[in-house]
Amino acid sequence: MAWRDLFSRRSTASDSTADLDQGSAVHVSSEELIRLRLQARDINLDRRQAARSVLAGAHGSRFRGRGMDYLESRGYQAGDDIRSMDWRVTARSGHPHVKVYQEERERPVVVMIDLGPGMFFATQGAFKSVIAARAAALIGWATVKNGDRIGALLFNGGHHELRPLGGQRGALRLIRALVSATDPAGGLRPQANGSHLNDALLRLRRVARPGSLVYILSDFYAIDEDTRRHLQQLRRHNDVVACQVIDALELAPPPPGHYAVSDGTRTGYLDTVSAAQRQAWQQYFSQHHQAVRELMMQCAVPLLRLTTSDDVAERLRNGLASPSADTGARHEDAA
Repeated sequence: MAWRDLFSRRSTASDSTADLDQGSAVHVSSEELIRLRLQARDINLDRRQAARSVLAGAHGSRFRGRGMDYLESRGYQAGDDIRSMDWRVTARSGHPHVKVYQEERERPVVVMIDLGPGMFFATQGAFKSVIAARAAALIGWATVKNGDRIGALLFNGGHHELRPLGGQRGALRLIRALVSATDPAGGLRPQANGSHLNDALLRLRRVARPGSLVYILSDFYAIDEDTRRHLQQLRRHNDVVACQVIDALELAPPPPGHYAVSDGTRTGYLDTVSAAQRQAWQQYFSQHHQAVRELMMQCAVPLLRLTTSDDVAERLRNGLASPSADTGARHEDAA
């Protein structure tokens, strides 16, 4: 049985699931996601400084920010940025003038959530799908707070597109879609192959108009060379942030023992008593995390990690607020 079979919608390990709270840990409700509105107030999506690895990887990425349209020129005042000087008007009038710009009020924000079978899994905290839904809702509320429009592309075997919509209506529409798409009992469609992430990215390139801020939430187990091409195409005209959702078992193997595992159709047993098996486990996931880091570095896409036991609001608040602080270091070290 392949290692990735462990990360399936119905995977079970008799001891590992003890930490799961069977309430909101396996599915989200509209009430829970609506309550996140208050926690989204301090989440800053409009980052104008270089985005460094909060962000796994050492690359920097500068977000384009909202568009700036020239409005008028006025007389220079103490404290004005000299880079805004209007030299033509200054030369013509004999008095220093600066240009005044009007900031574009709306910027589309699009959240893409990969809800493949592997996202309906966790051994601690909450399902990956729940963490992704919370993160998407927080991003949605933060977008509304900024006066921007929120859209989404949700994939759970089928694609559900939400064109960017502003105001509370946009956030509530996103929440309704998240509750439906992340319900583990609600008809997750089987996937014929492992290209679902690339299919979603191809659609995302049509949903996100140029200048959008795009968040991609996934565990990224379906990445390949085509994924790099899609991300690079998307990155040409948009600002992109990748959020990798991971479980504790992807950071370290479980205690030595024998565990029953299933991918929903097949069952087997995992033997972690052997030191060689535990080493192979560690090597497999380390290679995966490294592959994700390298992919995002190649595409100049900042990478933020969310674990299934994280306080998602705090993680986003810290990760998106301080580009100079590597708040993902503890995950990197553990992986």
